[in-house]
Amino acid sequence: MTDTRDISNLLGRAGFTLLTVDTDEVKVGYPSMWELIEDLQDMGESNAVIGRRTRINPDTLAAASAIYKELHGNEDWSVPATFQIIYMIGWKPADSQPKPLERGSGKVSLKEVL
Repeated sequence: MTDTRDISNLLGRAGFTLLTVDTDEVKVGYPSMWELIEDLQDMGESNAVIGRRTRINPDTLAAASAIYKELHGNEDWSVPATFQIIYMIGWKPADSQPKPLERGSGKVSLKEVL
């Protein structure tokens, strides 16, 4: 899974400020590996290789589906998949953005508040 600090660092290096990054983990059950593969393809997450020339043999995929269901299948015979959703926001630097106050200039003590 992706570390939010890595994403924040990339956004900062790209010039964004006032960064916020958060993640959710969502678990989804599929009837079989085939529906999972179809969803991955629809999301554009199935193959990042440019110019791929070979295809996986259908028999190999059928065997992988059976093994995946046996090793990871749920009691209801569904196949689980975990997705990490990443939310991020950053702002272009501007003079109107809030600036941090100088260290020690606070008027309220955190000790008193907590």
